[in-house]
Amino acid sequence: MKRLFFIILGTLGALGFAQDLQLQPIAKVNLIKTEVITVKQYRSEVERTEKTTGRPLTADLRKQILDMMINEKLVLQAAERDKIGITENEVNQQIDRLRTLLARNIGRQPTEAEFATAVKNQYSLELPAFRDQVRRQLVLNKYLEAKKGAIINSFKEPTEEDILKTYDLTKSQFVRPDVVRFSMIQIPYGSNAAETRRTAENLVREIGSNPTRFDEKVNNGRVPNANLGYQSFKDEYIQKDMQSQQMMGADFITAAFALKQGEVSPLLDNGQFFRIIKVTETYEMKTLALNDIFQLGTPYTVRDYIGNTLLQERQLEALQKATEELTRELRTGRSYEDPDNSRDCKRVFDQIVW
Repeated sequence: MKRLFFIILGTLGALGFAQDLQLQPIAKVNLIKTEVITVKQYRSEVERTEKTTGRPLTADLRKQILDMMINEKLVLQAAERDKIGITENEVNQQIDRLRTLLARNIGRQPTEAEFATAVKNQYSLELPAFRDQVRRQLVLNKYLEAKKGAIINSFKEPTEEDILKTYDLTKSQFVRPDVVRFSMIQIPYGSNAAETRRTAENLVREIGSNPTRFDEKVNNGRVPNANLGYQSFKDEYIQKDMQSQQMMGADFITAAFALKQGEVSPLLDNGQFFRIIKVTETYEMKTLALNDIFQLGTPYTVRDYIGNTLLQERQLEALQKATEELTRELRTGRSYEDPDNSRDCKRVFDQIVW
């Protein structure tokens, strides 16, 4: 009995120690006031990052997470000191931009629940926490622009010579596989399998091999709230590659690339959808030249792609340089404590078990 009593006490003691450790400060920021980063906050951020990236972080990357948390608090305190902030309207505008992107992906305005789910899936945050993160990021960006705008805007636009040199070194990457442009009628499996099949077979009979009749059905399905029992898609592009096959299924790829231009397919069934497709254009595999369209369905050329990629790389380099200079300045003196400069923080840091 005594032995069992001591085991229980030992277990409770270990649990109490673990809970106490979670509340211990692993870092402190003291620029204008004292704010702590606890083990619990730190672990939560590491776990969220691992969930978002889908892989465990190395010890060095976990330490970088802590450095980023310290830098964020330093910049936010500096912004508060210098009276640089943002409005709720600015936060709303940023969130509305994300809603618009989601609406484009799903073809309609998302509900509040759908938007919250999308945020949770992409950022591993509930909507209130995500809103707070957006607010903090906007403050960080505004303060960085105010203090280091000259560095941020110091990048040089890529020249035609830069674009030509990059293309010459990377043109083997600009190989477009066989592509078809197509329209599609898609009937999702419902709770009543027999009814779903009847809908699909009725459409096949009505369309037959008549491409004009197929186009009429596609246009009808694109009318908002038509509620015809099927979905329709127009002027879509798909490549003949493994990624497309994994996404659409082997039967779909085989059928799409066997059809002649203007030809309507028989009924396709992948176990989730019934589909009928019509190919409207075919493109053979080729190495793209600078003035070729990089993304079919857009005016976006290979030259545009290379120019924008080089521009983004230079903007990112300038932004990183500005960020490093700002945080280096804010880390002077006794503005913060972490495991590298504080014995107490290091003691707590060394007790964390991953």
